[in-house]
Amino acid sequence: MIEVNDLNFSYPGSDTEVLKGLNFQIAQGEIYGFLGPSGAGKSTCQKILYKTLTNYRGKITIYNRELSNWDKNYFNYIGVGFELPNHYGKLTARENLELFSSFYSKDKLLPIANLVKLVGLDEEVDKRVSTFSKGMQMRLNYIRAIMHNPDILFFDEPTAGLDPVNAKMIKDHISLLREEGKTIFITTHNMTTADELCDRVAFLVDGEIILTEKPSVLKQRYGTSSVKVELRNGETDTFKLDGVGRNKHFIQFLQTDEVLRIHTMEASLETVFIAVTGKKLL
Repeated sequence: MIEVNDLNFSYPGSDTEVLKGLNFQIAQGEIYGFLGPSGAGKSTCQKILYKTLTNYRGKITIYNRELSNWDKNYFNYIGVGFELPNHYGKLTARENLELFSSFYSKDKLLPIANLVKLVGLDEEVDKRVSTFSKGMQMRLNYIRAIMHNPDILFFDEPTAGLDPVNAKMIKDHISLLREEGKTIFITTHNMTTADELCDRVAFLVDGEIILTEKPSVLKQRYGTSSVKVELRNGETDTFKLDGVGRNKHFIQFLQTDEVLRIHTMEASLETVFIAVTGKKLL
């Protein structure tokens, strides 16, 4: 669905390359994540793909067509969820959505009533957006991105500013969009969001892709092959995963008291990122 080859980019008037020879592909129905600290080039790459930045060097193919050859019809196929809310504060939520919906082909538009109910804004839809909290504006941002039922979605920090309940709601719906065959490109420095959503992640540092892999593979590769057991009485012990079912000490330990929890000692995605790149996420 998306293929990027040797992508380079410098901002006008600057000799510094923000993107340095990026190569990646995103398949239809895949959630692909760019992970990296602020200033790594994540948002810049997305802006190129949704055509707000031009004069890049390299080759970008969307739907088997060179990006530069797409006309305005391109925007009927893509949806963009910006990192920061981007609405008209003096208009109501409904008026904002009606305005933005006029930019797209009417045959694919989703009903506004269904969209605002999806994100829990149905009771606030006729209130001015200037009265909305950041979380409410981010939820409005989200439905603005999906309102025309696009095939490709770009999300920049999709759960930023959201409380845990609404963040889960957005993540659950993004997963549902993947099941519907949507192609989704997420940029974030939130490793929990990336781990829960992405089929593959790429570590981006200083404009270069350091590594691309499935989160589960990375956590297993950089973690330890063992399990940690914690009992109700507070005792804990760690056992090698290989042959644990035949380990007499493991079985005896389980019988000592009620088991509170058992979990594998896999690395977190953030731990893997630091180990691979030597950088912390800021």
